[in-house]
Amino acid sequence: MRRPDQQTTTRPTPDAAPGTTPDTPPAEATGPGARRPAGPGPSGTGPAAARTAGGRPTGDLTTEAVLAPYLRGQAAEFLRSLRLHHEHSAPADSGGHDAAAATRALRRSARRISGSLHTFRAALDPLWADQLRAELAWLSGLLAREHAYANRLTRLVEALHQLSGPALPAARGIRAAGESATSDAQGRAALGVGAARAGALLERRLTLARTRSHSAALQALGSSRFHAIADAVALLASDVPLAPGTAGRTAEALLEPAERAEQRLLTAVAALPPDDTGPYNEAQDSAWHQARLLLRLHRYAHEVVLGAADPALTGAGRALDLHRDAVEAAGAAAAAARTPRIAPATAYALGVLHADQRHEVEAARTVFRETWPYAAALSTP
Repeated sequence: MRRPDQQTTTRPTPDAAPGTTPDTPPAEATGPGARRPAGPGPSGTGPAAARTAGGRPTGDLTTEAVLAPYLRGQAAEFLRSLRLHHEHSAPADSGGHDAAAATRALRRSARRISGSLHTFRAALDPLWADQLRAELAWLSGLLAREHAYANRLTRLVEALHQLSGPALPAARGIRAAGESATSDAQGRAALGVGAARAGALLERRLTLARTRSHSAALQALGSSRFHAIADAVALLASDVPLAPGTAGRTAEALLEPAERAEQRLLTAVAALPPDDTGPYNEAQDSAWHQARLLLRLHRYAHEVVLGAADPALTGAGRALDLHRDAVEAAGAAAAAARTPRIAPATAYALGVLHADQRHEVEAARTVFRETWPYAAALSTP
């Protein structure tokens, strides 16, 4: 994002593939053959966009006119989701799906409040912002674990089924094809011996972890710590503590922090290891996770200033989500393989599963590079 007095240069961007994430609208201008004007960064908010951000003149981009209503709205959504969660979690209620949906909505609003408090800290009471941000981050992380374990188990069991399933290459009536099918059949047979046990082991481990996370979440939602968070959010829904002297400031109070969030994202993407760094190195995962977190902060800042997430980054954000999922799934397979006294066939199946998920990690990185709309950031030394 840039202030109206700053100049930008236009550079071409590659085509971006379409994709969606749970928290962002579909990318309407990122399909094959679609191009978008390149602004100073992924937001594409150059001088003209900043001058009429969200249909507002730049002079209206103040904390009172934009940031405060956004935070109040997210606080109201948090409280609404909390109420729905309580209603659908009652012993007499059987709406498990509704309770899960309410939990996701609760996490979504908590992340947006926390991210906005981080990005726009200078425009808010800093002590209050730091305390509430830390508490909301704790809550969001706690509520996410049960959902993550459930998705991880589904992902790994489906991958095991695909790796050891009956599907084989069709014979084409030539010797090479027949030999290939035989080799595949032998590999599938060897894998199938341990796949069932590997799946059962993963189910025991991840179901136990999910159950514990569910219990921890329920305990947290009944704790005094959570009630203090809910009280703070309830106050936020009616009163946003602004920093002294911030109320009358102009667009810089929001545009400058949003620009810094954008620049941190560009820097992190430019620092990602290139594709030709040799064999896969798990130490590189942290840099990709950091890029995912910074992309999320940029999305939230974009929502505050322009009223909606940047659709050009939908595909890239989805790729980073899949990257995170594959990394964690590979870690779960590796951890299960270290279980004492498991059969060699089970360990073999888990090893194949781990390698499969590492391939998924690399595939997600490739998709990210293909959907990232600013190739220059990827080629920066």
